[in-house]
Amino acid sequence: MHLREITDDNRDAVRALRVPREQKQFVASVSRSLKEAAATPEANPWYRAVYRRDEPVGFVMLSWKPPAGPFEGQHFLWRLLIDKRYQRRGIGWEVLTQLTDLVRADGATQLLTSYEPGEGEPWPFYRRFGFQPTGEIDDGEIVLRLTLSAR
Repeated sequence: MHLREITDDNRDAVRALRVPREQKQFVASVSRSLKEAAATPEANPWYRAVYRRDEPVGFVMLSWKPPAGPFEGQHFLWRLLIDKRYQRRGIGWEVLTQLTDLVRADGATQLLTSYEPGEGEPWPFYRRFGFQPTGEIDDGEIVLRLTLSAR
């Protein structure tokens, strides 16, 4: 598994990635994510396609230390999407592992994310990885923190 920039050559294939119907309320599409990134440059969006060998299997987007706003100066996992054909294979776990290494290398001591509560929510996945609730709610979503130990 590796991360690649999204270019004109792979954009359509990455936009075609989909989550199962029951996850659509929790994860926005790649197209919507790219539109949000373009519309909010002040959030310092950083995004990549997730590849397994030469095939796109997912998408990830972070807010990379935005200079202002509720997560000012923090690394915030904004989007994590693994295509429905590739879920339950450990790819999401690998992506998070790689992301934590990247943000730790950037000097971070924590990684934040959030989720919308509901039937089928991603909280069990994040909890297993080590995220804990911060006690904060942002736009109806529960904010989580992963404390990053020095390696």
